[in-house]
Amino acid sequence: MNEMKTDRRVWLQKHILAMVYVIGALFGVMVIRYAWLQLVEGDALSERMRNQVGYDFAIQSPRGTITDRNGREMAVSLMTKSLYIDPNHVKDPETLASDLAPLINMSEQELLDDISAGGGFVWVKRRMEHDEYETVRKMIREKSYTDCVGFRDEAKRYYPNDILGANVLGFVGTDDKGLDGIEQGLDGLLKGEVKEKYLTTDRQNRPILDSIFSSQRQYKGEYCKNVELTLDGGIQFIVEQELDRAMAENNPQAITCVVMNPKTGEVLAMASRPSYNPNSFADYSPEVWKNRAVSFIYEPGSTFKSVVAAAALQEKVVSPNQVFVDPGYVMVSGRRIQNWSGTSFGTVTFTDVVKQSLNTGFAQVGLRLGAQKLTDYAKLFGFGTPTGIELPGEEGGLLFNPDDMRDSDVATMAIGQSIAVTPLQLVTAMSAIANDGVLLKPHIVKSITNADGSVYEEKGTTEVRRTIESATDKTLVGLLEQVVASGGGKKAAVKGYRIAGKTGTAQKIRPDGSGYMEGHYIASFCGFAPVEDPQITVLVMIDDPGTGNYYGGQIAAPVASRIFTQLFRYLHIEPSSDPFAGMESKAKPSAKTQKSYSGNVPDGKVVVPDFAGKSMREAAQLASDRGLNCDPDGSGYAVSQSIPANTLVDKGTTVTVQFQSQ
Repeated sequence: MNEMKTDRRVWLQKHILAMVYVIGALFGVMVIRYAWLQLVEGDALSERMRNQVGYDFAIQSPRGTITDRNGREMAVSLMTKSLYIDPNHVKDPETLASDLAPLINMSEQELLDDISAGGGFVWVKRRMEHDEYETVRKMIREKSYTDCVGFRDEAKRYYPNDILGANVLGFVGTDDKGLDGIEQGLDGLLKGEVKEKYLTTDRQNRPILDSIFSSQRQYKGEYCKNVELTLDGGIQFIVEQELDRAMAENNPQAITCVVMNPKTGEVLAMASRPSYNPNSFADYSPEVWKNRAVSFIYEPGSTFKSVVAAAALQEKVVSPNQVFVDPGYVMVSGRRIQNWSGTSFGTVTFTDVVKQSLNTGFAQVGLRLGAQKLTDYAKLFGFGTPTGIELPGEEGGLLFNPDDMRDSDVATMAIGQSIAVTPLQLVTAMSAIANDGVLLKPHIVKSITNADGSVYEEKGTTEVRRTIESATDKTLVGLLEQVVASGGGKKAAVKGYRIAGKTGTAQKIRPDGSGYMEGHYIASFCGFAPVEDPQITVLVMIDDPGTGNYYGGQIAAPVASRIFTQLFRYLHIEPSSDPFAGMESKAKPSAKTQKSYSGNVPDGKVVVPDFAGKSMREAAQLASDRGLNCDPDGSGYAVSQSIPANTLVDKGTTVTVQFQSQ
């Protein structure tokens, strides 16, 4: 009995042990299989599972919006899908190319070339249309191309106003990188963000579980900012419309205009022609991308005389009624400096020197100031260094070292030569004169806000320094007002409004700096209004007009007048009395009250000559010989005059002569 029990126990132990071996073997196989699936094939299986129940996607926040001061959108971003291929994971390039090519309107060979480039990432098609994206996405999932083909969110920049403000705004490249203008200058703030997300879906690709709540497809970004400019879209439109008209009338190489609020330093408009459409910037020459208001330097000519007059009045080397004898030209260090007319204006006051923009008078004033003071005041008004505006590519201009200046350099600098400035520097300096002599830092960004609407940075008025005393400034403003009321800038006048300013005509420098280009000029006008309460400063600069008329008072001033006229209406600026109204009519005898004269000429009187058929230079010389002032209007040859020939008038009387091209 005991023996049987022993045999049974042994039998059971053997079977139990065998079962243990079997179970151990099975467990070992299971462990090995589990390890194989987890360690060897784990990543691939996990990726397959993720692709079956959802998918990875990268979402990008749109680039920050740019608006004008009134909230009008000037640059916005729309989110689109861009297609890429991972060549390293493409198993059958020919099949993939065959399946994908007809869906995206590309040839199979183009796709094969992309795949053959190798690597882990190759763009195939950027910024696809939505229907196209949906079709491709469906094909990718159906044919299991999820491991080698995918999408990225990309922002497409859109400029709803096309050409309006293009040179200020700039444009954005294919990788959401700002390449010019504000887009480049504030790229670090405007640029969108990319965030990786995983979305869990059901069999119909509908979000499920926590994906409904946690995975937001429209990511607004945490760091990208929105920018509000100081530009006024209405003023910008007015300016650009007038520049287009001026281009047609004068056929220049280029034209630039800046409108500024002299009390705040805010740029209300900034435009150049020729320009471009930033929505299709690649279709234009890179030369027209430049913002000439900050990147173009030139000799300002007589517009700079407003700064020279400020320095002379402040240093008390001259007074408004101080008498000058104008010989028509002066020789300084062997260099001949003559008036625009090439003639003498005789005995004049400094007020007349400013009104008529006499080079001889300003050369004398410059020599009285000296190189050091002249340069110091130029720097006080902001010349020689960048203004610091929030735009890329700003030039600082050029100034002589006072120690290296000869007398001829001083004299030519006093008439706006031997110095190079940008349009923005000039309008900023004129705004300082309008602002009681206080120079402000110009700015074109009004505020920057975060994606949630909170304020990131608020830009305000920044005072740089006082340039001249308030009393001096008031005297200077009076002189500049007479320039527009009855001097060389009268074509900038607007009836009923008091405008102060200065015209300029400068010969262009050769590109290599070796001298001046014969027959090539820059005509300009810079002024502000209304004088009693300045609200706008306007600069118009016409580069190389092609019509033969190149004087700033003749072609730039009328453009400024039209801009002033429209801005007065747009900004609801009320008219003001003009203290100089009627001054010119009193100085000029009326053709109706004057009779033809024959006989002896009394002392202090002269007989008006016949200017018909004379060139501008010949007319100016003839008037000077008779002791008269010639005020030209137009270009070409004289066809009419305000006072008939053979009329007896006082010496020093101004005769307006109308010229026309033949």
